Amino acid sequence: MAKLKLGAIEDDKPIKITHELPASVHRDLVAYAEILAQETAQPIGDPAKLIAPMLARFMAADRSFRKARRARQRSIEGEE
Repeated sequence: MAKLKLGAIEDDKPIKITHELPASVHRDLVAYAEILAQETAQPIGDPAKLIAPMLARFMAADRSFRKARRARQRSIEGEE
């Protein structure tokens, strides 16, 4: 079985964002949700619920983003 980068989806209070996806991305998202549901034995009712954890995982893995975010935070704290 494939080892996906996402695990079980946490239930958290959402913030609503409306965004249109290309059809090919939506098809891939639906397929990912189906495979993840099989792997985790946890049904994914709405594949759109995967978008937030995917974005979070992407940002967490982006070293340049983390470095810039820490630098920004230090500069903000230095201004206070």
